[in-house]
Amino acid sequence: MTTTHAADAPLVLYDGACGLCAKSVQWILKHERDHEIRFAPLQGETAAAMRTRYPQIPQTLESVVYIDGGRAHLRSKAFLHAAGHMRAPWRWAYALRWLPGFVLDLGYRFIAAIRYRVWGRADACSLVTPEQRARFLP
Repeated sequence: MTTTHAADAPLVLYDGACGLCAKSVQWILKHERDHEIRFAPLQGETAAAMRTRYPQIPQTLESVVYIDGGRAHLRSKAFLHAAGHMRAPWRWAYALRWLPGFVLDLGYRFIAAIRYRVWGRADACSLVTPEQRARFLP
């Protein structure tokens, strides 16, 4: 594990009630290479604080957000930028971050619209290791 100061570590904001979002967080934990990403639900106080710093973060829960390097990335761009922390071959998706977001977001918005119907709601936190638990913010 690298030693990134917690305030400088990348942050993923996700819908804490969404089954697909919970599965996505678990997927990131399983496939990341550097173990630096922190996580917080969009419904929590960490996300509320980030909204004051990054006003482009919507109040609604339809967008995953990736914050790093003083920038907030929304929807499909969030996943592409987070891919830089994954092991190969997933890391290669980071090269696609230059594609126009409005094109990639067409598919993202469709999935976001049906996510509760298909994947349901997350009714409990998945089991994580104590080391992983320390990376979840309120």
